Amino acid sequence: MSENVAPPVPQPSAPVKKARLASSLVAAGIFLSKIAGLVRDRVLANYFGVSLYADAITAGLRMPNLLQNLLGEGTLSASFIPVYAELLEEGKEEEAGRVAGAVFALLMAVAGVLALLGVLLAPMLTDIFAPGYEGERRQLTIELARLIFPMTGVLVLSAWALGILNSHRNFFLPYFAPVIWNAAIIATLVTFGGRLDSANLVRAFGWGALAGGILQFVVQLPAVLRLEKRLKIRWDTKLKGVRDAVRNAGPAIMGRGVVQLSGYIDFILASLLALGTPALLRYASAIYMLPIGIFGMSVAAAELPELARHRASAQEVLAARASAALRRIAFYIVPSFVAIVALGDVMIAGLFETGEFDPNDTRVAYLALVGYGIGLIASTASRLFSSTFFALRDTKTPARIAMVRVAVSAVLGAFLMIQFEPVTVFGVRMGPGIFSDITVGQRPLGVVGLTAAAGVSAWLEWFLLRRALRQRVGPVGAGVGPMGKMLAAAVAAAAVGWAVRGALPEMNPTLRAVLVFAPFGVVYFGLAAVLGVEEIAGVKTRVQRLLKR
Repeated sequence: MSENVAPPVPQPSAPVKKARLASSLVAAGIFLSKIAGLVRDRVLANYFGVSLYADAITAGLRMPNLLQNLLGEGTLSASFIPVYAELLEEGKEEEAGRVAGAVFALLMAVAGVLALLGVLLAPMLTDIFAPGYEGERRQLTIELARLIFPMTGVLVLSAWALGILNSHRNFFLPYFAPVIWNAAIIATLVTFGGRLDSANLVRAFGWGALAGGILQFVVQLPAVLRLEKRLKIRWDTKLKGVRDAVRNAGPAIMGRGVVQLSGYIDFILASLLALGTPALLRYASAIYMLPIGIFGMSVAAAELPELARHRASAQEVLAARASAALRRIAFYIVPSFVAIVALGDVMIAGLFETGEFDPNDTRVAYLALVGYGIGLIASTASRLFSSTFFALRDTKTPARIAMVRVAVSAVLGAFLMIQFEPVTVFGVRMGPGIFSDITVGQRPLGVVGLTAAAGVSAWLEWFLLRRALRQRVGPVGAGVGPMGKMLAAAVAAAAVGWAVRGALPEMNPTLRAVLVFAPFGVVYFGLAAVLGVEEIAGVKTRVQRLLKR
């Protein structure tokens, strides 16, 4: 072949095409769900800003969310989905239906008991998880938690429905369903926002969230019953598939619990900082989790059932599949990281700067977002690594590594926090630290220390998971060459975004964000195509399909 003749471009195989389609469907559902979540947070910012009421909502959602995170999607992805999907692949549909029904009965019992305990122990839990809360902020948190605990119990069952649907390769609906939950909250706030004072509006928020959680589960039931015709809901913990799922769930719950512990430690520390810090942490986290949810979770969720089906395949097959998935994730996460660091303040202003949320709040939230952003690439890759371990029926390795991450994050977070903002714990004043004199609009920056520690610890987890996975299946990675091309395209796109930003006059923050990020996206995808980034082919195909429609 002559040097001047370009080699033919390899066409994706059928399994790769299916994986891309599946991850696209998951991404579409998660995208709509995340957009609805951002709209919800914008409405919250409009009515509550960075206030004690916003802090109460943050805590009221955070505490009960432990129940959903321990028993919900993450645990079921590690325990139930691999067992159920493998039974379907082996043609054991009758047994799969029995396992699904028994797991549902088990989840309903456990989630119900824990939700009831949460309602009864709400005051004590508030004092544990939000020790800095006092007065009205504490009382509203307790009232809200008593509504949200039952909601999270229902959402655990919604995660079970997700497991059934994903295993049958029905990906869009379960990831779209949270849109219903967000819509119920938005409708509640808009309906009563002009009629109630702030405290009663917080209570109305709780009722709207509870109604939305029930609707999120109910909307998935028809599809579940259509796909799983052999579903038999009965208590049967002696069934082999159930025993396997429960055995896998133990380490998975430990791993999820450890990861959640990190978030709760951050929240506990944040409650000791200036009023409004927990709310700022949530606003920054909402943007940080957007690319993780849309791109990281979508690919990891779509790959998990397929990896489970090919568990007995050669190590090279699993490593190649995981590496291809990492490249698909990196194609979107690399520009997301660059955009957060270079233009994150434009994002936050465009999304939240309205009503009670002012420009100083934007600046502090942006600095907190950059701290999170340090670990964005690592966090998304770690989700794929964990899914690969789950498919291999190994939930212990991710759990052990998560423990290390949490320990490092907690210690480093506490240390960095007091470098920016003094705190008083049990009557002992800690600080001032090196950067205590730095403030934004008289607001100290302790929240930045917390998020920076989270970002650094994410890279530690990535390193340990990657090393452990290499020992199991061989080298897994996106590749230096593809990553370099993606980074070059992203930096060039950010430069264009900066230029556009500087040329724009004063205007509505939302409009400015649209005008800045539109050329950012065009430049990134255009340069990726010029540089020959392989993943651009999937984007072209989806665009062509949309144009044909």
